[in-house]
Amino acid sequence: MRKRTLLKSGVAAITMSMMPLGAIADEVPYNLQDGQPYAGTKLNILSVVTPQFDGLMLRDDEFTELTGIETEWTFIPFGSLQEKINAEGIAANGTFDVVNYLDSWGPPNAHWLMPIDDVMARDGISMDRYPAAFARSAQFEGKTLGFPLRAHPQLMFYRKDLIPEPPTSWEEVIEIGKKLKETNPDVAPLALYYNNDGNRQNLFIWINFLWAAGAEIFNDDWTAAWTSEEALKATEDYIALHTVHGVTNPNSLAFVEQDARQSFMQGKSAMIPVWWWAYSGFYNPDSSTLTKDQVGFTGMPSYQGRTKTYAISMPFSISEYSGNKEAAWEFLKWLSNPEMDKANAVEREVAGKSIVNNVVTHISSLQDEDVNAANDGIQAAAWDSLKESDIMPQIPEWPEVGDILSAAIAKAAAGGDVRELMTEAAEQSNRVLKRAGRIE
Repeated sequence: MRKRTLLKSGVAAITMSMMPLGAIADEVPYNLQDGQPYAGTKLNILSVVTPQFDGLMLRDDEFTELTGIETEWTFIPFGSLQEKINAEGIAANGTFDVVNYLDSWGPPNAHWLMPIDDVMARDGISMDRYPAAFARSAQFEGKTLGFPLRAHPQLMFYRKDLIPEPPTSWEEVIEIGKKLKETNPDVAPLALYYNNDGNRQNLFIWINFLWAAGAEIFNDDWTAAWTSEEALKATEDYIALHTVHGVTNPNSLAFVEQDARQSFMQGKSAMIPVWWWAYSGFYNPDSSTLTKDQVGFTGMPSYQGRTKTYAISMPFSISEYSGNKEAAWEFLKWLSNPEMDKANAVEREVAGKSIVNNVVTHISSLQDEDVNAANDGIQAAAWDSLKESDIMPQIPEWPEVGDILSAAIAKAAAGGDVRELMTEAAEQSNRVLKRAGRIE
């Protein structure tokens, strides 16, 4: 954990050089309130560790210049963030005014995250500025709980020096993989992550197969839908990448997402389906043995002629326990503005610090020529991926149900009977949701 306590006056000159023209004129930009009504307030921000948010933090002197509101950021590694969020909800003391969390953690914590629909309407802000899946990820039961400021589509990354034409379907992934095993036996064709890691990562690619097959996770009555024939066949095909076709890295049973990324960066796997933010790390000499010329990306492969992908986000929300809700809303407006979104993906140095970030969440940024030019066109590929994408179920019980599914997937990849395991998982899920009152 680390905290930021920079003195604002020490970087005022840098701040002024980055400020948009509107900020120098009488009109206050970003829909911020005139007259600095909350000057002197200090906001505490809880955030995950990432270069993207470092870039935002290093720009927030502009926010203080515009509003008189001070900020202090506390950064937590992702692996510890859920525990911290849960502790904040239990403590209910408003230690943090603004919190950052994974979208699937939103429903269990919705009771202490402030809905912002009314203030958005007042200040002329619409969630239509985000791709539909990103927007849904920050909403629960018809209420908007925050802004999806860190959000990810899935892409297929591949070794351009080993694979001249990237796969467009999972059938082609298998075909390419089998050829690579003959021509490059020291490099595994595909890095997947089947491990039951507690974060349900082994569902991230599985759900592409499920949705593309026309299947769903739940039926309308919240009973498990993954035991339909379409769903079971899709699950078998996902597992078969490892158990039948043998095109996955032999260590995929033990891999979590980070392990799979490391395998690709170390030149031990030739393809990996993963979040787009991983791109810069794949050719960073500090973390990878690959060069930029070796790393390519394309959309996620189709299954049965259709592509539908999983999208994820990490929204920022205002705590209901905060004593500074109005000032926190000013901060969220500034933090989420489209100009910031673009600048944070284009500028490679902020306040003297190198920042490499390709994550944007606004539709305008995904389609922006400058943003794409600065990031090798990855936003355009992401935008295509997001046109047919969805999110995990937004219900408080999802973490428990997701854990049941994740355990079944891990056992199946280890050689278990897919149909028996998924049927058993469905029975467990139905019991969980009946106990919760969701199933009658």
